[in-house]
Amino acid sequence: MIISNFNNSYATEFTLSNDSGMTVVLTDIGADIVKIIVPDKDGNPVDVALGYDEPEHYVTNKTTFGAIVGRYANRIGGAQFTLNGVTYKLDVNDNDNCLHGGFNKWYSRTWFPTANEADNSVTFRLFSPDGDQGMPGNATISVTYKLTDDNALSIRYEAVSDKDTYFNLTNHNYFNLSGEGTETMTDHTMWIDADKATAIDSQLIPTGEIVNIKGTALDFTTEKVISKDIDADEEAIKLGGGFDHNFILNNPSLSKPFARVSSPRTGIVMEVFTDLPAVQFYSGNFMGSDPNGKGGKAYAYRSGFALETQYYPDTPNHPDFPGSLFRAGEKLESTTVYKFSVN
Repeated sequence: MIISNFNNSYATEFTLSNDSGMTVVLTDIGADIVKIIVPDKDGNPVDVALGYDEPEHYVTNKTTFGAIVGRYANRIGGAQFTLNGVTYKLDVNDNDNCLHGGFNKWYSRTWFPTANEADNSVTFRLFSPDGDQGMPGNATISVTYKLTDDNALSIRYEAVSDKDTYFNLTNHNYFNLSGEGTETMTDHTMWIDADKATAIDSQLIPTGEIVNIKGTALDFTTEKVISKDIDADEEAIKLGGGFDHNFILNNPSLSKPFARVSSPRTGIVMEVFTDLPAVQFYSGNFMGSDPNGKGGKAYAYRSGFALETQYYPDTPNHPDFPGSLFRAGEKLESTTVYKFSVN
């Protein structure tokens, strides 16, 4: 493990590596992923994580590259919810709703790191006070990244509050398995083990209906090229401007992947595992406005994708959705794994 200043700044970088040719670079700004370097089919190193060279861009990070998102990732409709008879008002930062915690993002803050060289891991901790982002309870958060010898990056989330509260933590890394800066990822093939999704309204808020997606443009149960249906003439695709949907996983598991993505250019394959009930597949439909990418790149429209493991969006306003409510003293514990190989 290498611990260094991030580009001679106030921020710190942590570099994890293994004997299989994989390197992961992390920073204490937002507990963000800076780089994920994996070997391609010819053994050449490829950085598959979009991001920045300058630490200050991770503070603003308007595209959410590599970021840990909380307290409640994704959207909360109407930017409010009621819990124990109290209505909590949140920031309105996405149409009429709250997205990824509002304006005071977790990923703009400095987290407190602990490196574990023997375990090839780094744990980042954050204190989120009562009322932070409008949410109840003093909460302590920890996120542990671990790199294993079989080219798997695991992310373990833990959170606990002294009041009843909602948690939904995820990582919002953008991947391009052909290499960051490649103009598109829509030539990737993808498989997602999900027969259902949450229906959405015009502001991408769940209506409460669970819909069968078999045979629709959202169906990835048979592996297909992402471009095949990304602009399909279906209402769900039009609402999302492409893929920006909550897929309900058939078999969440840390022993069996729920998704597989591969690049035809590099042969790099990524499998994803989680114990959470859903994933947001986002195909970069709003990219193209940030000129500060690595090497001065202005990452293009749909040049990266995200697979954000999660509880369902807007669960605080849908009591029939799988519970993301944690009672005082009850700990959230969850793990997601991104594992890399080649065809």
